[in-house]
Amino acid sequence: MGVPLPMDNSDYMSHASAVRIKTVVKVLPEYSRETEEILPFLDIWLNGQEQRFIRKVKKIFENAGVSKRYSIMSPEEVFSKTSFEERNDIYIREGIKLASKCLSNALEKANWKPEDLDYIITVSCTGIMIPSMDAYLINKLGLRQNIVRLPVTEMGCAAGVSGMIYAKNFLAANPGKRAAVVAYESPSATFQFDDYSMANVVSAAIFGDGVATVLLSSAPIDEGPEIVAEEMYHFFDAEQLMGFKLSNTGLKMILDVAVPDTIESHFPAIIHPFLAANNLKIEDIDHLIFHPGGKKIVQVVESLFGSLEKNIDDTKAVLSLYGNMSSATVLYVLERIMDNKPVKGDHGLMLSFGPGFSAQRILLKW
Repeated sequence: MGVPLPMDNSDYMSHASAVRIKTVVKVLPEYSRETEEILPFLDIWLNGQEQRFIRKVKKIFENAGVSKRYSIMSPEEVFSKTSFEERNDIYIREGIKLASKCLSNALEKANWKPEDLDYIITVSCTGIMIPSMDAYLINKLGLRQNIVRLPVTEMGCAAGVSGMIYAKNFLAANPGKRAAVVAYESPSATFQFDDYSMANVVSAAIFGDGVATVLLSSAPIDEGPEIVAEEMYHFFDAEQLMGFKLSNTGLKMILDVAVPDTIESHFPAIIHPFLAANNLKIEDIDHLIFHPGGKKIVQVVESLFGSLEKNIDDTKAVLSLYGNMSSATVLYVLERIMDNKPVKGDHGLMLSFGPGFSAQRILLKW
């Protein structure tokens, strides 16, 4: 009999520090409406505006690619002249409730205890709360007193992937640890009743509210797709494309019509070098886990990948079923992909865009 060879220490460390996604869970707010049910509320909001403009706004809602959306507020509340303070109070109250439920459900699904978490990242840009959401979750769920917490704000739709990147880097540097990323967004709380700009109209037409939790681990006993690589990409001199302006009435949407074209012009630089650095091409990617920023962005992505026989059906489904929920949306897409149980060896590419302007990418391997 031969003597067993000792394990290569570098191989052991590589395996030990591999970061995997344990589970993804979503929770939906209390209120929901089909798009056709929203149209009568537009008549209330647009009362006194020119009929041509009213028809245009309704057409934007009907053609937004969103069949249903959820909200922390009833439509009557959304389409009313409530103050910034009142809306933000609802954002805080409902957010604590929804995020607590979502994290609790995720821990239960993973069969983890609250005290198993070493790191918690909370993500949101659609309201203001200090202390941040993570502080409330620590108390509500009884997380450890020495847990490391990181609130991520001001990164918009890209922040769900950003939070996962931060969690991955922490876990890779700390083998045997576990982390949660909780993304909570309520774009309905940012709706501006007296603003008839296209940015406010389009925002109301495509956005919805939602929360999602991703649990990640660098403990060898935890299974799931591995985060093989991650990278951020920053568009120079593009700060004006997307964001919020803090006004006396709340967070006013900034949404430039040039966003889809700008993304399209950068797409080759965003995708191909990132994959090449990992010895892959787009043809090697089995699952496209893309953030559905809106119908036009979805159409841009489809036009770029359609010839390669790649589909973004889950991205389109999430946009239709829930709308764009800012940072949480791409996590809804990830949940759908993971629930379909990809086969061993499959690769997935996560991609989201946000203010800055920036693109965030994660490469997964099952």
